[in-house]
Amino acid sequence: MSRLSQFRLASPVDTTTYGEYHVTRRADDPRPLYRFTGRITEDGPTGFTPRAGRYHLYAGWFCPWSQRVTIARALAGLDDVVSVSYVDNVRDGRGWAFRELYGPDPVNGFTLLREAYEATEEGFDGHISVPTLWDRATATVVSNDFKGIGIDVGTRFRHLAEPLVVTYPERHRDEIEELDAWLGPAVNYGAAAAGRPGPDGARARAALLDAFATLDERLATRRYLVGSTVTEADIRLWVTLVRYDVGPNAHRAINPGLREYPHLWAYARDLYTVPAFRDTTDFESFTVPGAEVPDWHAPAARPPA
Repeated sequence: MSRLSQFRLASPVDTTTYGEYHVTRRADDPRPLYRFTGRITEDGPTGFTPRAGRYHLYAGWFCPWSQRVTIARALAGLDDVVSVSYVDNVRDGRGWAFRELYGPDPVNGFTLLREAYEATEEGFDGHISVPTLWDRATATVVSNDFKGIGIDVGTRFRHLAEPLVVTYPERHRDEIEELDAWLGPAVNYGAAAAGRPGPDGARARAALLDAFATLDERLATRRYLVGSTVTEADIRLWVTLVRYDVGPNAHRAINPGLREYPHLWAYARDLYTVPAFRDTTDFESFTVPGAEVPDWHAPAARPPA
C-alpha cells in the first residue's frame, strides 16, 4: 500500500451539518485576516531558512491568490524545491478540505486544512485560506499572506534553483508596488465588486473599466507592465484577467468582455503562452456554470520586450 493511499479524505461538503464557511470579524479584534505572516530569510529571527524540501504549499486551483504563488514558484524553478498540493474546490463551514478530486494531503495526512492552522495555533479561530505555506521542519504554518509568500518564493531560493525569470528584481520593486497599490483595489478586488448592484457596484465598475482603459493604452507600446520581462506585477494582474470573462463578467454584466481592450486582451493571451501561467490554470475550477471560455489560444501580436 502506498503512503498516500493510507491518508484519509474529508467527507463530502455538507452545509446542512456544518453551515456555510464564514469568518467572524469583531471590531475589537486587531488581528489581521491573514494571521500568519512569517517570512523566509537566510538569517532572520524567524528561523525559516530557504532549504530544499523544507516547505510545502497548500494551494487551490480556483484561487487567484494561490495562482499568483504557483506561477511565481514555476518561474523561480522550484518544482523540486517547494512542493505543492491542492485542496478541493468547494467548502462548507469546516473550511477547505482534501477530497478525491485532487487527492489527500501528501505531507501530513490532514483531511481539513484547518488542522494545519490548529497545529500551529491551538484553538485557531481565524481565516482558513489558501495559499498556505507549511514548514516541515517545525510542523507549523509559516504564512497565509499570499503577497509575502509570492515574493519569498520568487527571491529566496536562487542558491538552490536557477530561475526562469527573476520576477521581483530590485530595480523594479518600487514600480511593482506602486502598480499594486492602484491595480489591487481597482482590478484584483474591484472585478468582483464591479458586478454588484447599487452605488458601490457602480463606483467599482467605473474604477475597473478606467483601469482597463489605462492598461490598454500602456500595453499598446510595451510587452509587459514593468521592464522587459515578466515580473510580479504581471502575475498579480493576470490572475484576475484570466478569471474575468468566466467569473465576475461571465454574464457580461460589467462590459462586453476583455476583448473590448485589444492590447490588454492580447497581453493576457501572450502570458498564457508561458507554461508557468498556462499550466497553473484550470478553467473548470473557476468558470461560472454556462459561461463560455474565450479563445485563449488565439495568436497575440505584441510589441517586442
